[in-house]
Amino acid sequence: MFRLWARLFKNNHMLRDTVMEDTSDDTFTHKVFHAMDQVILEFDLSKPLWLDSNIRDFQKHARTRFTRDNFVDEIDFDYLDFRIIEK
Repeated sequence: MFRLWARLFKNNHMLRDTVMEDTSDDTFTHKVFHAMDQVILEFDLSKPLWLDSNIRDFQKHARTRFTRDNFVDEIDFDYLDFRIIEK
């Protein structure tokens, strides 16, 4: 089972969180992007850009943070924390 935990933070306080699960036979990459799509719909966000630093962090630690640099639109939070909790 694949599970991903997404959390919104502002001033070091968690505003919202959600856990996305995927039991499909898709590849790991497809599961990650599908979970991202679900998170942005649930949190009503624009889709963040994956910068090189995000890709490196995600590959190395199975987590990354999306800050205002990753969003085209203005955001009213400090960052979106995106981490795998079960592969």
